[in-house]
Formats: sequence, structure tokens, C-alpha cells
Amino acid sequence: MKPRSVRAKRSRQRGVLMIVALLFLGSATIRVGVATAEVAARAPVPEVTPAAQTCSPQPEIAAILAAVSERERIVAEKEARAEARQAELEAAAATLEGQLAEIEAASEALSARLAQAETASESDLGQLTAVYEAMKPADASKLFQEMAPEFAAGFLGRMRPDAAAAIMAGLEPATAYSISIVLAGRHAGLGGG
Repeated sequence: MKPRSVRAKRSRQRGVLMIVALLFLGSATIRVGVATAEVAARAPVPEVTPAAQTCSPQPEIAAILAAVSERERIVAEKEARAEARQAELEAAAATLEGQLAEIEAASEALSARLAQAETASESDLGQLTAVYEAMKPADASKLFQEMAPEFAAGFLGRMRPDAAAAIMAGLEPATAYSISIVLAGRHAGLGGG
């Protein structure tokens, strides 16, 4: 058992000595590097002559520089296309905004015309209702007898109750009944809604 433990101990000692030696070697290398850097810093910088500036790079570096230049050209082209596309999009957006403003203006004009037409139509219906109310009930009844029940009910619903009653009294019973059903349905719809 002793020979193995002795060998293990010696092996460990060698390992420790090896580490200490490496540390000394590393320290010496760092000191030499620092000293070299100081010397290099104190040395005068040689001037670059135009001949040295025009020397051609090594083939590998030249290939890399050519690839970088080509990549820059491609990127510049893509940027130019992107800027042109952005300008086109901005122009299209401005055109769409103009068209949207025109559509809104046309919509407002159409709404105004529809409101005007509705007012005119309401005015015409009011005037026609007043004409029917002013007619003699017997004459108005003849006229209402010929109307569709829905149409006649529209006018009778707008009239004063006494004028509407006089006209309804002059209608044939079937016609008066049809108009009454339409009127009752309208009022039931208003009350139920």
C-alpha cells in the first residue's frame, strides 16, 4: 500500500510544481510583453509614403474587399428602392386622403339632398292631405274607394279624425274594413315597438 501512496504523493507534488512553473512563465511573458509595448510606444512612427499607400492588398483581402464593396452596392440599391417605394406609398396615401375627402363631401351633399327630398315629400303629403280634408266627404270617398288600402290608410292616418271618419263613412264596407286593418296594424306596430 505504501508504494502507491508514495507515487500518488510524488505525482501531486509534480503537478503543483508544474503549476508554479507555469505561473512564473506566464508572469515573465507578461513582463516581456509590457516592456516590448513600452519600447514600441517610444519608437518613432515611420511616415507612410505614397508608394506604400498604393500597394495592392493580398489576393484573399482583395477578394474580401470586393465582396464588401459588392454588398455595399446591393444594400445601397435596396435602400434606394425602399425609399422610392416609400415615396410611392406616401403619394398613394395622399391621393387616397384626397379621394376620401371627396367621398365625404359627396356623402354630405347626398345626405343634404335626401333630407331636402324627404322634407319636400313630407310637405307634398301634408299638402295633399289638406286637399283631401277640404274636399266634400262624398267626393273624397269616391277617390279613396279607388286607392289601394295601404295608400288610402296613409292619408287617412294623417287627417283630422272628424274628416277621416266622414270619408270612411262614404266607403264601401269591404274597402273601409281593409283600410281599418291597415291603420290598426300601423298603430299596433307603433305601440308594440
